[in-house]
Amino acid sequence: MSSDAIVPLLLTLKVASLATLFASIVGITIGKALGRRRTFARDVAESLLTLPLVLPPTVLGYYLLVVVGRRGWIGSWLEDTLGIRLVFTWQGAVLAAAIVAFPFVCKSARAAFENVDVQLEQAARVLGLGAAAVFFRITLPLAWRGILAGVLLAFARAFGEFGATLMVAGSIPGRTQTLSIAVYEAVQAGQDDLANLLVLLTSTACIAVLLLAGRLAPARIPGRS
Repeated sequence: MSSDAIVPLLLTLKVASLATLFASIVGITIGKALGRRRTFARDVAESLLTLPLVLPPTVLGYYLLVVVGRRGWIGSWLEDTLGIRLVFTWQGAVLAAAIVAFPFVCKSARAAFENVDVQLEQAARVLGLGAAAVFFRITLPLAWRGILAGVLLAFARAFGEFGATLMVAGSIPGRTQTLSIAVYEAVQAGQDDLANLLVLLTSTACIAVLLLAGRLAPARIPGRS
């Protein structure tokens, strides 16, 4: 395998892994907070949080540029105060991929937490377990399959992210050029053999993750709709 394929593959694995980690931490936390709260405010919050699922990636990338770009209200503060620049860096690619992948974890975690039997949690509290103990010993072990399925879907989404990543991080070979961007560049340059190889790598990885996520999806409980 040539370096033209290995370098973007390794970069994509790094970006997707870190993006999935950040998306999972935030997504599980918010999913737990949203679970079992059937209010209008929750519906509004969930709609806003899942916007990355329906927004065109270029629109999402534009929003990110407005916020974390050199003239953005967060980006300018980061650069002036901490010397951190996110635009045209692999860290910017991680940020873009994490935001795109976040809804998959959040929605899966919320559904998984909602499916946990509340009576089991109440019984644990009666036996003297605190809130943290109930979560880690009762709630999380019962919800982990659904959460992990969402995490895997988030990884697949981050692995194949293109539009927002290109807007924020650009296409710098060896630095910000992920697999999906490398495919685009190869096609534009007429490098069909390289494009075919990159497409095969991307498709194989995503199919494997989707198959695993499908196997981990929680089974339907008899009597529940």
